[in-house]
Amino acid sequence: MLELQDAMNTRINSAWRQAGNEWYRAIWIECAEMLDHYGWKWWKHQEPDMEQVILEIVDIWHFILSDLLEASGDTDDIASNIEAIMQSSCETMEIPVAIETLAGNTLSHHHADVEAFVKLMAAADLTLDDLYRGYIGKNVLNFFRQDHGYKQGTYQKLWGGREDNEYLVETAAALDADSTTFQQDLYDGLKAHYTRHCNDTP
Repeated sequence: MLELQDAMNTRINSAWRQAGNEWYRAIWIECAEMLDHYGWKWWKHQEPDMEQVILEIVDIWHFILSDLLEASGDTDDIASNIEAIMQSSCETMEIPVAIETLAGNTLSHHHADVEAFVKLMAAADLTLDDLYRGYIGKNVLNFFRQDHGYKQGTYQKLWGGREDNEYLVETAAALDADSTTFQQDLYDGLKAHYTRHCNDTP
């Protein structure tokens, strides 16, 4: 995942490590969006949208990996530190508290908090395998977006009235995530939907 994130960031900007991107800001804003998906308004009925909550967790992971890579270029060292944190025991939290803890710590330190993220994963019953599969899927979508004009502002995020994230979940669910061709199959599936709904001719 670290290698894939480096490749994605490099695709957007070859000098991304020197760009001074505020990864921490992206993290806490995604946290706010996640809390909306989970529900927090006591004055109206709300049902947690766990599918969207998990998508937000995966999105946050992209920014955490980027922050860690920018601080230290040694992927083996970063991976070892992440593994150690994930293997350590952590307290059980309710999802809203876990979201606020991650957002608060990130804002306080202006850097990613892997331990708080792992606690959020636990609160959402998200395993490392779940995170990995979700990450691979979103990484493919991010490359697809770049290939179809995301940076230039010509990419269409709504396909036939539905967000591309919805097509991502739907397409990935129909594929074998353990297949060696999963990434390419997912990309091809997204392209088929995009072409059908957006009259895309890349």
